[in-house]
Amino acid sequence: MNETLPALAYIVASICFIMALRGLSSPVTARGGNMFGIAGMVIAVVTTLAAPGVLSYGTILAGVVVGGAIGTVIAWRIEMTALPQLVAAFHSLVGLAAVFVAGAAFYAPEAYGIGARGDIFVGSLVEMSIGTAIGAITFTGSIIAFGKLQGLISGRPVVFPGQHLFNLALGILLVLLVVWLCAGQGDLAFWLIVALALALGILIIIPIGGADMPVVISMLNSYSGWAACGIGFTLANPLLIITGALVGSSGAILSYIMCKGMNRSFFNVILGGFGGEGGGPSAEDLGDRTVKQGAADDAAFIIGQADSVIIIPGYGMAVAQAQHALREMADLLKARNVKVRYAIHPVAGRMPGHMNVLLAEANVPYDEVLELDEINRDFAMTDVAFVIGANDITNPSAKTDKSSPIYGMPVLNVEDAGTVLFIKRSLASGYAGVDNPLFYGNSTMMLFGDAKKMCEDIVKALEGGGH
Repeated sequence: MNETLPALAYIVASICFIMALRGLSSPVTARGGNMFGIAGMVIAVVTTLAAPGVLSYGTILAGVVVGGAIGTVIAWRIEMTALPQLVAAFHSLVGLAAVFVAGAAFYAPEAYGIGARGDIFVGSLVEMSIGTAIGAITFTGSIIAFGKLQGLISGRPVVFPGQHLFNLALGILLVLLVVWLCAGQGDLAFWLIVALALALGILIIIPIGGADMPVVISMLNSYSGWAACGIGFTLANPLLIITGALVGSSGAILSYIMCKGMNRSFFNVILGGFGGEGGGPSAEDLGDRTVKQGAADDAAFIIGQADSVIIIPGYGMAVAQAQHALREMADLLKARNVKVRYAIHPVAGRMPGHMNVLLAEANVPYDEVLELDEINRDFAMTDVAFVIGANDITNPSAKTDKSSPIYGMPVLNVEDAGTVLFIKRSLASGYAGVDNPLFYGNSTMMLFGDAKKMCEDIVKALEGGGH
């Protein structure tokens, strides 16, 4: 009976985690999904602490207090724009935790029931090695992703001759080290696995460019899950196995969805991502191209006279924290019987669902937020496309220029709208480092400046009569 109760509690916790994933699949049910996740984690932690093998509640309490305090401070202070790098940083901690647990199991196998020092079960060594390797790769890979997203490291791909062959050789060497560890169970083999995996984490992520960062985020999420799953087998902990598998598989599925949204294969991303921070053309570089520039009053007049407006949010909106001003603008338009909707590209921003979260924060009605496949055909029947800080996801070169690195990537058909209002600080290219010909279109009016201030000025113009 003593073993039955924890098992039942772990099953209940696992069901809560499954329900959490189900809830998080839609903004409408996301809050409920979060509550399921919290409940599942509380059940899991309490059940684990109630196990007879727990020796030091004082140490555990100290860890909970320190970690909880850090998490609380971060949660209160974090800006929505910094969520992608925060997720990457948290992934790194999951990977590091897997390495630490594997090290503890390797040096004290008796405590985990996997044999004795120098005589650990071979199956446990294999599981331990997999968890260690994936965890170490996740740790350093996530740190590199954090650095790229935070701007501490260049967003451009870092490549060198023979890079892929070198990575392949390191991967083969890693497998050989696992075999050596299983055969000899020496300390050197274990720590060489850790060191090699740490190096691989860096080498795998540095060639991935900024444009592929959404895929990297979900990919590292998957890695952290599989690391936890591998360690779960070592510890013979069914909940850790189930939870790790859920995170790993859902992250892998999300990576696939992101790749599909960018018309890139997973291997294209891993073997050489594209994009980074790119400068825009100067006035001398424009050649015969001209840019039609407008002000807030011009934009207010145009959208105030429209029957339908589609808003396309991008990372520029997130940086400026313009979602609340944008919602206020939309409310004024709806009061004038203008049909307002939001078009969301699957890779808008720097992580999956980034724009949905920001719009939900501003209490934008869920039924007004539509995905690319749902709204793309409607641009041709729309008076105004209002682009706020997006770039690559609206670039028509993806459909016409076969030499472009984003060719084939599904984009929003913004150019089909009657008028395009494009809020941007400058003509700088987006994450992919590709110039956007939409800037120079006959039906495009560029609104240069901070997205939040521009929206606020448009709101003032609309309130003042909107011409």
